[in-house]
Amino acid sequence: MTDARPAVADWATDFDHQHPDYAANATEIWDDLRSSCPIAHTDRYGGAWFPTRYDDIAAISKDVEHFSSQGVVVTEERPDIPAPMGYAPPITSDPPFHSIARGIMLKFFSPKAIDAWEPIVRETCRRLIADVKAKIDAGETTIDVAANYSQHIPVDVMADMLDLPREDGTLFRKFIHDALEAPDVPREYEDTIDFYLDNAIAERRNDLGDDLVSFLCQADIDGMPLLDEHVRGTIGLLIIAGIDTTWSAIGAGLWHMAKTPADRARWTSEPDVQSFALEEILRFYAPVTMARLIAEDTELGGCPMKAGDWALLPFPSANRDPEAFERADEFVIDRARNRHTAFGLGIHRCVGSNLARLELRIGMEEWMAAFPDFELADPGAVTWSSGQVRGPRQLPIRFPS
Repeated sequence: MTDARPAVADWATDFDHQHPDYAANATEIWDDLRSSCPIAHTDRYGGAWFPTRYDDIAAISKDVEHFSSQGVVVTEERPDIPAPMGYAPPITSDPPFHSIARGIMLKFFSPKAIDAWEPIVRETCRRLIADVKAKIDAGETTIDVAANYSQHIPVDVMADMLDLPREDGTLFRKFIHDALEAPDVPREYEDTIDFYLDNAIAERRNDLGDDLVSFLCQADIDGMPLLDEHVRGTIGLLIIAGIDTTWSAIGAGLWHMAKTPADRARWTSEPDVQSFALEEILRFYAPVTMARLIAEDTELGGCPMKAGDWALLPFPSANRDPEAFERADEFVIDRARNRHTAFGLGIHRCVGSNLARLELRIGMEEWMAAFPDFELADPGAVTWSSGQVRGPRQLPIRFPS
């Protein structure tokens, strides 16, 4: 993604979710399209559709006959690994293989299994906060909280889950950028996540432990071990989709609290409101837009969609649809009824949602306890990522002296 991308002439007929203007104005674009052209189209990326209403997004999410999960990240090319497994199972898997691939993951990501990670997540947050406090003690009054806090939490935790070096976090961030913000840039195999994971899997098969990579290396389908391509694709999914999405939610929560003193005060003075606030962060700042490949010619809302086109699923837009939520355009910190779509809809609802919620909860709890008073240093200096995962990339925060 660069500023050199062709300008968007009309978001209804020429939208580009990777354009910097989209990153800066996404909510306004959703609102305008929802009222004027609820299913937008573009010839970019070989043809793509962009629904903005809750009902249309839900309909596509649940229609596995006409919309395939073979491709979930929009690119100029189409995936060359066919369904039903796809390149990153289970998210790229269609039925019936999807339920098999998803079932393998459920044990590792069950509520009970994820609860056991709370001490590690909390220790990670406290260590990062200690580093921020050290910078403040050294005289820094403005700190990029995205770069120094939110963008480290899921990286470090995922590295521990996979038993990979935390020092490889820099590589993880590169892989995430490559996959989500520059997916069409050609790369040498040695510079890809596939190369990194192929080596990690080969080493782990010879030295199994109790980590997630070892778990997948020992898993089977009807007595047959998982293919290396399956193991690699699933681990790649966890690194790409399991990290950026969560740091984006944490960063958005901190951005909101930095610019909203009233909600910051309620978080601190009314502990009972915190669980509602976390779900409202997920609704109002949902980071993920998923994609599908149209498998068969179909029609939705009067729009004829042809096989081979992309269909984007902007769950953040669904969460702001006034037909689905009261006061949809407001952040309501104590919203009690909140059936948001932050983790998707249908059979592909996020298998890692328990982990994401744990990291968001502890990331916010620890930060708000350590820093009850903070504000945006310069609202104009906050930048947001483009592409299919949206969250603060730069978040300069000022602390009172």
